[in-house]
Amino acid sequence: MAVGERVSARTAVFAPLTSGGRAEAVVQRITESASLGLLADGEQLPSETELAAQLGVSTVTLREALASLREQGLVETRRGRNGGSFIRAPGDPTKTDLRSRLSALSVSDLRDAGDELASVSGAAARLAASRASTDNVRRLLTLAERIGAAAGVGDRTRADSRFHIEVAVSAASERLTRSEVSLQGELGLLLWGAASAAGHAAESAEQHRAIALAISREDAGLARDLAERHVEQNMHRLIEARIELHGGGGRGR
Repeated sequence: MAVGERVSARTAVFAPLTSGGRAEAVVQRITESASLGLLADGEQLPSETELAAQLGVSTVTLREALASLREQGLVETRRGRNGGSFIRAPGDPTKTDLRSRLSALSVSDLRDAGDELASVSGAAARLAASRASTDNVRRLLTLAERIGAAAGVGDRTRADSRFHIEVAVSAASERLTRSEVSLQGELGLLLWGAASAAGHAAESAEQHRAIALAISREDAGLARDLAERHVEQNMHRLIEARIELHGGGGRGR
């Protein structure tokens, strides 16, 4: 399908920023892309001029962002003929760091983010059911199995997020793909940091397979319902973890 072939997860990584071209937005984009595995460890970024043009920022802004990423150990810049800026994939966050990040979000923040994610993921699954190519479906079925074999928060996050991003890719929508990447970058690590590993991974693998099969059968309504239900269950788990951090209080905060 021609329209589907023009969309990929990489489209979202290097798409123009919509937040005013700030260095912080560039840092966030690169950090999220590396944590989700969309930018691989050791991968060379485009030249400064090319990357600035792709992201829609000035070279000054891009250099400021790269300096910040270097300080965080997420980018290494090499000089010389074979030089450039290279991705250094982040390690798994500590439980303390994840708890701190989760605690900084209110229940209302999580609920709003969950509503947005359910809307994006549901729409992507519905459209994928009518637009996915045979290759898209094959990729979805393969990705659906990965989360069950993943070990560690980072690997589970990447396996889970890549499946959902691929659903958006299969929907042949650049906007939905960009939204899915952004939301997975915001919530993925928190979800898997709060999850009980084995049981949640097995449950997610089953739900991923069900979504992929609904898409393969071109059942748009079922694909949307399954995707929305999957997100709602995950966000309920995350909200409960946030409440427990505060001793059962603060449900509305």
